[in-house]
Amino acid sequence: MKHTLSLSLLFVSFASLSQERFSHQDTIRGSITHERAWWDVLKYDISVQPNYAAKTIKGSNTILFKTLKAGQIMQIDLQLPMEIESAVYGGQPVTFKRDSNAYYLDFGKLISEGVMGSVIINFSGKPKEAMRPPWDGGWIWAKDKLGRPWMSVACQGLGASVWYPCKDHQSDEPDQGATISVTVSDSLVAVANGKLIMSNPEDNGLMTYTWTVVNPINNYNIIPYIGKYVHWNEIYMGEKDSLNCDYWVLDYELEKAKKQFQQVPKMLKCFEHWFGPYPFYEDGFKLVQSPHLGMEHQSAVAYGNKFANGYLGTDLSNTGWGLKWDFIIVHESGHEWFGNNITSKDLADMWIHESFTNYSETLFTTCEYGVNAGNEYVIGTRKQITNDAPIIPAYGVNTEGSGDMYYKGGNMLHTIRQLVNNDEKFRGILRGLNEKFRLKTVTAQEVENYVSANAGIDLSKVFEQYLTTTKIPVLRYKVEGRSLSYRWTNVVDGFSMKLKLADGTWLSPSTTWKKLRATAASTLTVDKNFYVEVKKVTP
Repeated sequence: MKHTLSLSLLFVSFASLSQERFSHQDTIRGSITHERAWWDVLKYDISVQPNYAAKTIKGSNTILFKTLKAGQIMQIDLQLPMEIESAVYGGQPVTFKRDSNAYYLDFGKLISEGVMGSVIINFSGKPKEAMRPPWDGGWIWAKDKLGRPWMSVACQGLGASVWYPCKDHQSDEPDQGATISVTVSDSLVAVANGKLIMSNPEDNGLMTYTWTVVNPINNYNIIPYIGKYVHWNEIYMGEKDSLNCDYWVLDYELEKAKKQFQQVPKMLKCFEHWFGPYPFYEDGFKLVQSPHLGMEHQSAVAYGNKFANGYLGTDLSNTGWGLKWDFIIVHESGHEWFGNNITSKDLADMWIHESFTNYSETLFTTCEYGVNAGNEYVIGTRKQITNDAPIIPAYGVNTEGSGDMYYKGGNMLHTIRQLVNNDEKFRGILRGLNEKFRLKTVTAQEVENYVSANAGIDLSKVFEQYLTTTKIPVLRYKVEGRSLSYRWTNVVDGFSMKLKLADGTWLSPSTTWKKLRATAASTLTVDKNFYVEVKKVTP
């Protein structure tokens, strides 16, 4: 999630891009290079110590990996101006060279296929500072209202390699999770993903907090939060088991937070109903107050919505429904299912994260206030759609598509829900996605194929229409005497999506004219839940 007040991403317009605009570095970062393909990440063991005054960090990352085939040169990503100081494999130093934001470690000999090993990488530097997080990513060096240090990171899109060395590609998550150890002044508290397993006092008034995640996790979701935190917890009795829910907020915000976070059990109940069990029972669920608006950091969701309903106090649907619940609690937690449990292999398919999670807002509104309220909410968000560029951009170059992946994507899914025409079946599709692709990285094609197969409808042209073009389907119709003719225009080749009229009648338009049987109708009113346009033309 990276919203502006108009809910559009800070993205580069696909329409303005050409292949010439993509650089060597874009390809290195966004593709599975030869130096990435031969090995798979099993676990990250990250240690970091920030220097608040100097805005620098130092630390290490022990990367446990297995070889998928023999290899010698390993690509490790770490963005300028951060630097790798040393690397060690098997107790021996590893030589390396740098190509801008990528390092190439040379093990000196081939490592055979099927080997499990670990490389220790020591790093330091002054990471890119986030000037306007979470939209402008990097390390955050903030102060709370009492002037005390408050630190964190937001790096979706920009990438985790902005602060620690890793294989910075969404397709390879550490299968065995991650450990994050953060050393800070003993007057502060460090929170991270998963569960706190250790807090050790160090020399010179320092404290090291160690957190561990046992499930696979997106690189950009591994995040420390450092501040004057206080904590409380509750147990949610969910579909799978008892779920530990932990809340970490600044000490002076405790009472406001306890009141606002009462929405969490309602959210969990709704999303488990629609999406299936919370994916990370072993790691627990956390909300952590952050020095920015919010992000979907797995099992440690960043919260900065000022303990108020809406999106910073506004209703993005302009219907009133969006002010009845806390946008950040609902949206960012929805990402635990879509984005964290199911992750797109390529950044170009971020619609899998954002379209489904956007639609979670509609489903939560439905859970709390009924189907009509949910419908009104999602229809109201259409004003946020710009149709400036396709939702899916180029693959393999680490680029995101249009911010329409949020509200256009959500309205696409709402349209598909109407086509399924059975909410239990539609719910089964959402739950099935989270079961079939549990803790996996996926392509758009895999998701689209699954939805089509389980809907019993070929939805390929629907996905193509809404995700790869900026064109909204237009149903044109004309009245001649007592007959009414209709057809699709402004659509991709082969588009023949069914459509329901306001009176419940179903049409099966194509790109050629079809006629309704004898009718006295002079207008054609389409069910407003379909994201299409209707235009009457003169015969």
